[in-house]
Amino acid sequence: MALFKKRSAGRPGEWYYCLRHQKVEEGPECRAADRFGPYTTREEAAHAMETARERNVEWETDARWHDGAPKGDPGQG
Repeated sequence: MALFKKRSAGRPGEWYYCLRHQKVEEGPECRAADRFGPYTTREEAAHAMETARERNVEWETDARWHDGAPKGDPGQG
């Protein structure tokens, strides 16, 4: 007898964007490491890559991330 039951993450009705297959999926089709989500709608999941790009730009331009960088650091700004 197994000590732990294998459970998949997510539930039907939750939407994900699979990075491996580059498609929207409902429920836990692919492993968690290969997907973004959960999203509440299929439309949100379909725009997952766009949302990720926008967030990356926000984080890269957020001054709080660069406060500790030494002056003259090429990675700055």
